[in-house]
Amino acid sequence: MRISAKNLGILALPDCCERCFWMRAHLAWKSPWAIMPGIFSSIDGFSKRAILAYFETNGHFPPWIAGRWAEARPLPTPHHSTFRLTDPATGIVLTGVPDLMLGLPRRRLVILDLKTARYSKHQDFLLPMYQVQLVGYAMIAESLGMGIVEALGLIYGEPPPNDANQGLDALVDNQGFSMPFKATAEPIEVDRSMIPPLLRKAKTLLEMKNPPEGQEGCKDCRLVDELIGYRKGA
Repeated sequence: MRISAKNLGILALPDCCERCFWMRAHLAWKSPWAIMPGIFSSIDGFSKRAILAYFETNGHFPPWIAGRWAEARPLPTPHHSTFRLTDPATGIVLTGVPDLMLGLPRRRLVILDLKTARYSKHQDFLLPMYQVQLVGYAMIAESLGMGIVEALGLIYGEPPPNDANQGLDALVDNQGFSMPFKATAEPIEVDRSMIPPLLRKAKTLLEMKNPPEGQEGCKDCRLVDELIGYRKGA
């Protein structure tokens, strides 16, 4: 069994539906009702390249990163085929690819994940999933002997407020327009103890031949049941 650190983090959400988790796993984590537009991946990739270009030009990270880790330097992003660990207790292979890995003196590491979103109550609700994702990356990096992870963090790239009209004309030129993003750093606790119980829970769910009971009031379960009823009616 193989699972990404982010998908493992679904089990940490307060309203996690075990039935939906089971179905997503059996759909190779590509559920048709939760399609993520590719533009967000493109923006995250651009953000990463811009941050690394800033470091190459200036010899240090921008203030919203360097203010916390002034001595940090960028490390090469590991390939997804090698950045993984096999949990000895469950046999599950935990995978993932960090957005940014920073090296500190004495083989210490910082792992950052980039999010294109405003920090809001919805993002706060998703923090348990993001924490599992980053802690999973930390455990993989340490298992590979890359160093000891000292800190984890989220970097939110926040677009301008919808009612901010002043100065927008300066962002338009003959080629198109640009959108400024405000960077907000959110530290994440390095709590390695949260991963083993989630791996055990994932193993139990993934070994089931039939889906477990769904979470009461789950909207995705309702949609699936409506589709099943529609098919039976057809």
